[in-house]
Amino acid sequence: MHFSGLTTVIGSHSVRPSWNQVQDGRCFLSNSQDSGVMANTFYTHAASSLQGQEVDMREYAGKVVLVVNTASKCGFTPQYEGLEELYRKYRDRGLVILGFPCNQFGNQEPGDERSIAEGCLLNYGVSFPMFAKVEVNGGNTHPIFRYLKRELSGIGGGRIKWNFTKFLIDRDGHPVRRYAPVTAPESIEADILELLG
Repeated sequence: MHFSGLTTVIGSHSVRPSWNQVQDGRCFLSNSQDSGVMANTFYTHAASSLQGQEVDMREYAGKVVLVVNTASKCGFTPQYEGLEELYRKYRDRGLVILGFPCNQFGNQEPGDERSIAEGCLLNYGVSFPMFAKVEVNGGNTHPIFRYLKRELSGIGGGRIKWNFTKFLIDRDGHPVRRYAPVTAPESIEADILELLG
């Protein structure tokens, strides 16, 4: 069940409402601060970190999240610098950036998790969370990217066209904007600030 049109209304509240119950096809909201996270949001997913630990996206509840499919041998790889700059600048205000390496575009992320981690740290000083390599298109699409593409299909359908496609998620776990790989991280700053409040 998809609840379109509720992002703006829900996003305007200072509390994080959650779906309390569904009755006769109608949804009832609970505004309790500690009532858990909403169904059908980013928070219902999980992914493996580069270190192999399962990370529940509920860990990022209440934060503004930028999800990026990354690669270490891509023409857009220098965007790591801009992403790290945004992260360091706004993490204390509630921004988190999540990097998901992907090798589906021109074999631009051929390494294993260890080499990816070393490359991100040594070359770009990346300190934001990085995850294990995923697929973002096709039959083995990671559930996070399946969800994000369904919510924000982009130009020409949901398919991700290349590395460094970005998805901005509000504090309630709802995807609100999708950015093409050519969009530089600094160009997203105003949208991030709007969501940070």
